[in-house]
Amino acid sequence: MTRRFREVAERVLDALLEDAPEWALDLGDTGAAARLSDHSAEADARRVAMLTDALGSLDEIDGDLIPAGDLADLEILRSRIAADLWRTTELRPHTYDPLLYSPGEAVHTLLERDALPLPERLEALAARCAALPDYLSTARARLSEGRGMPRVHVETALAQLAGAEAMLTDAVPALAAREPSLAPRVEPAREAALAAVETYRAWLRERLEGATADPRLGERAFAAQLWYTLDSELSPEALLVRAESDLIATEEAIAEAAAEYEGSPRRPGQVAEVLARIADTSATGPDTVQPTCGRALDHLKARVRDLDLVTLYDDPVEIVTMPEARRGVAVAYCDPPGPLDPRAHELPTFIAVAPPPEDWPQPRRASFFREYNATMLRNLMVHEAVPGHALQLAHAARHDGATRVRRILGSGTFTEGWAVYTEELMARHGWSGATGREARRADLALRLVQLKMRLRVILNSILDVRVHTGDLTEAEAVALLTGRGHQEEGEAVGKWRRAQLTSAQLSTYYTGYTEVAEISRDLAGHRPELGTRGRHDAMLAHGSPPPRHLRTLLGL
Repeated sequence: MTRRFREVAERVLDALLEDAPEWALDLGDTGAAARLSDHSAEADARRVAMLTDALGSLDEIDGDLIPAGDLADLEILRSRIAADLWRTTELRPHTYDPLLYSPGEAVHTLLERDALPLPERLEALAARCAALPDYLSTARARLSEGRGMPRVHVETALAQLAGAEAMLTDAVPALAAREPSLAPRVEPAREAALAAVETYRAWLRERLEGATADPRLGERAFAAQLWYTLDSELSPEALLVRAESDLIATEEAIAEAAAEYEGSPRRPGQVAEVLARIADTSATGPDTVQPTCGRALDHLKARVRDLDLVTLYDDPVEIVTMPEARRGVAVAYCDPPGPLDPRAHELPTFIAVAPPPEDWPQPRRASFFREYNATMLRNLMVHEAVPGHALQLAHAARHDGATRVRRILGSGTFTEGWAVYTEELMARHGWSGATGREARRADLALRLVQLKMRLRVILNSILDVRVHTGDLTEAEAVALLTGRGHQEEGEAVGKWRRAQLTSAQLSTYYTGYTEVAEISRDLAGHRPELGTRGRHDAMLAHGSPPPRHLRTLLGL
């Protein structure tokens, strides 16, 4: 049965990769680098048949007859197939969300990563550019057949299209100039792609005023989306109750920290005043965000090594400006090399940080640099880089299981949960380990910002549930985030947009943190001989599985 499962799992993974060439290339599989996904109605029918067959094949495997690691892989793969099947047949985002057709994603990886030798990259790039006219024609057809598009999705897609046009106008010719012999192949395809993007952009603009569909999923669809995203039986109602309770507890913790920072008794408004003081004294600007992140990253590598918290690999990590074609959803993200690329440990992980939107008024732009002040950026680098995402994903890429399941399929609940857990870990140990009044204030400032971020992840879940299952308004959301979350106005407005653009993803931070922290606590009690580094290495040794499976894999 074990051999049979592993053969079935590899066939199913091959089918998933074949069906989604952009995703496959991001993972480091270059076999379909010259193709784009087919999102036509006919392709959806084939996709449903493939997913149904895959689910049937997996259901024939008796989980009682395979080892624990294979059983985790079976359940992870089955959950992924079931989620894809539900989204294709029930949620049907390709009929209302233009962001899923972002042409920037078609070319970004080929431009940013040297997954293939240059001539082959350019051939693949030319092929994808040549395919974009039909791809975007399909997008127009599918988006015309659904329930209509939400305005926020159309606005964000239009903003990202400017980045796609810049790629095709500047980045593609720059790469092609390195291999002039292929210009006759690349240039006509590039021109056709650029014309198709401009046509698609005009088409979206024409529909902006009529884009009145509600971005909220509603109770039934959101419950299913939450189930598949978290890989948990936690209901929206239970999540909301738990988050609101933890919000109160965290408000107490940050109030105590603010009083200690100020050296005076607790009083009303103290937390907001102390956080504002930290923001005022360490505000960043357009030219200082990246250098500040870089210095924080260098410090964190040394600090984590000195504290012996977890095995630190020397895989390269680079701070970059977020490409315009990927802006509009999150302020930062971690983009690791594909785990299927044999050179993954040699290639850089990119930590992308977005500047505030150009069309924001000056006061809102200023609020961005207050929100992402130098102390906040230290915490951000903990989350996105070390010992958060970049380090965790470096460990995950080294997982060598009996199948590729846990190299390919990662749980956002675990990855975000680990990153939030490490924020608390670093805040507890302090920024520098030095003694003295100034060092203590720097440690307290980091602790305050970390607790503010904990308020943020809790509010993420509350916002997620209340937006998609209720009637929360923008004014109410912004008041909640700026008031109880102490967020700047620009951050709150951006989070309101993100809640509408995504569903369930915002809940992965809080839910994941809770589960990862509990696993760490339980593992410390179950195997105290491991020590801190051994415990964390053990938690990171199994890829990026959903926390419930990690418990089993760790013998908990």
